[in-house]
Amino acid sequence: MAEFMTGLKRTHYCGDLRISDVGSEVTVCGWVQRVRDLGQLIFIDLRDRTGIVQLAFNDETDREIFNKAFSCRSEFVLAAKGVVCERSAKNPDIPTGDIEITVTDLRVLSKAQTPPFEIVDDSKTGEDVRLKYRYLDLRRRPLQHNLMLRSKISKAARDYFAENGFIEIETPMMIKSTPEGARDYLVPSRIHNGKFYALPQSPQIYKQLLMLSGFDRYIQLARCFRDEDLRADRQPEFTQIDMELSFVDVEDILEINEGLFKRLFKDVMGVELPTPFARMSYADAMNNYGSDKPDVRFDMKIQDISDLVKDCGFGVFTGAIANGGSVRAIVAKDAAKVYTRKEIDKLTEFAKGIGAKGLAYVRWVDEPNASFKKFMTEEELAAIYERLGAEKGDVILIVADKNSTVLSTLGALRLTVAKRLNIIPDEFKFLWIVDFPFFEKDEESGEWVAMHHPFTMPKEECIQYLDTDPSKVIAKAFDLTLNGVELSSGSMRITDYELQQKMFRALKLTDEEIEAKFGFLVEAYKYGAPPHGGMGIGLDRVIMLLCGADSLRDVTAFPKVQNASELMSACPSPVDQESLDVLGIQIKE
Repeated sequence: MAEFMTGLKRTHYCGDLRISDVGSEVTVCGWVQRVRDLGQLIFIDLRDRTGIVQLAFNDETDREIFNKAFSCRSEFVLAAKGVVCERSAKNPDIPTGDIEITVTDLRVLSKAQTPPFEIVDDSKTGEDVRLKYRYLDLRRRPLQHNLMLRSKISKAARDYFAENGFIEIETPMMIKSTPEGARDYLVPSRIHNGKFYALPQSPQIYKQLLMLSGFDRYIQLARCFRDEDLRADRQPEFTQIDMELSFVDVEDILEINEGLFKRLFKDVMGVELPTPFARMSYADAMNNYGSDKPDVRFDMKIQDISDLVKDCGFGVFTGAIANGGSVRAIVAKDAAKVYTRKEIDKLTEFAKGIGAKGLAYVRWVDEPNASFKKFMTEEELAAIYERLGAEKGDVILIVADKNSTVLSTLGALRLTVAKRLNIIPDEFKFLWIVDFPFFEKDEESGEWVAMHHPFTMPKEECIQYLDTDPSKVIAKAFDLTLNGVELSSGSMRITDYELQQKMFRALKLTDEEIEAKFGFLVEAYKYGAPPHGGMGIGLDRVIMLLCGADSLRDVTAFPKVQNASELMSACPSPVDQESLDVLGIQIKE
């Protein structure tokens, strides 16, 4: 039977006690990590979210308390009162290793069954089992550290924005469904039969309306929802540090966010972050790194060799160029020992798996061995090596195809090879991506389609090309990346009613579509809209990178797995027929 804490009140957390507390009477509470029975002595490691402290029990001092300690098992919940003493056998591996508590009062607050896995930092138990018993998994120190760091970052962000004149405002969780790039999660209405709310993919429209309402600096740690395929850095529900500012331009937004990260790193990580952050145009990011979120902690840039091989005898190269594509390469320095022919074959299969037709290569051990050597002259090969700066010990990887395939494939290979060679420095490299194209051409239809939401402002000097040459239109949009991960996306917004109508026409939206999707926002813009812009920062991704975690699941208390289910509560789950009938919903088999 559980005992109550009558007469006991926790005075200290387990992990906070130090040698300076020797002689103090303290009360600690927590879970049993380990029990060591040495005959007339029993030691219990008691754990709470701050760490572990050793409890000491002596058979000769108090037989009743000793017997109670003897009955304790792993994960029992205890309250212990006693005197802090210096340990005779100290443990340098834990902060409390110099002391122990000689217990004078012990309460077993809750007994525990043997857990399905051991609660240890480096658990070898499979993730599916740990997620099924997530409440036990969350007792492990690494996950507790991650969630406490998340709490610190959230508080530091709120403090920073409050000090800079921002107002925290909550926006609705059940909204009108509007297109934002992913599928909405829909919520059926009981009162309005046959109609649905949507869970917000972001507070985009509402925060723009708040600018029209006169709240010139808005901030919210907003919950967002997207029904899309999951991966390590994506969850169906996530938190966004969402902001919008009036009477500003791009430079103001970038500056306020650089200040935010400088503050977060100093307050939470104890790191002095250099600002301003580096900037790179979208075109340079794609051409040099094959990604709009490049990891710039290492070099290995993509290089174009199309002009060197356009007239060579290798049909794979010449054919790609003739069809409007290109031939490009990356050089992995000192990689020949690691990348044997067998390992390069694996890279070839990887490249094919992400859309490339194949992978040409040069492996330079004693002499350069090119997979396409018989199709080219020595002079042509030498020109390639010189252009690329390749030398003995290097491996060259070459892709020939349409530009989008070449760049995306080499961008992915660049990251894979760098990880295999272990050449990525352990540091934080922020990078702004700017000068995004406003439109991109759909390769199948040949139509120009928007890369951003329809309220994104084009650069003023590009507005003249909206109707005549969409390829020349640059958006006043910007992304912030960190170590190859996109943290945020933002833009200046269109506030001119006539320009907004022109933009809708450029996007080929009909009046009916405009009214159905954005009518209330378009109407609001008729009543005086200040110039404004903003962005949203993926809080979960920030935590993941700062913790060095491999997945958002490691920084989310109760995450979903790849099929968007939660293993612990077994959701989503069926509902009874009565609930469906009330909503007017019929399940189609």
